[in-house]
Amino acid sequence: MATNDLNHNLALLDMLRSILVAVGDAEQIPEESHALFLERFDEMKSGLLTDFDSSQYLGQDILCQVIERYPQIAHLVPRDLLWFFGGACFNFLSDEELDMYEALEERRFKAEQNGEPFDWNQEKQFMALPTNEDSPQH
Repeated sequence: MATNDLNHNLALLDMLRSILVAVGDAEQIPEESHALFLERFDEMKSGLLTDFDSSQYLGQDILCQVIERYPQIAHLVPRDLLWFFGGACFNFLSDEELDMYEALEERRFKAEQNGEPFDWNQEKQFMALPTNEDSPQH
């Protein structure tokens, strides 16, 4: 696991946690179960640094629970996290998103093989640009 990839996803987890805290502050859910859920969320996040494999499975479970328990914020869950944790999280990505992430992984692999730098966000933005085939002909 590349360190910059892990750091990117840890930052996204921080963002998602702040959204979850705001949902709790708005008293939209039972406080006790929400506090326990945030505790598990924090354990999973810290575990990514010490026992990545076990924490990845817990992360899959937690992200799926975020979408199922908090449907009002499901659209705010970063898509990169769904890809990062994989497994059951793939069920929440469209076929187009899965294709894009697979292409990103292929680009990253080629860059690593060639000893070239790879910026996930920059590549993702580059892929989102329309191609000549997408633009209307004049």
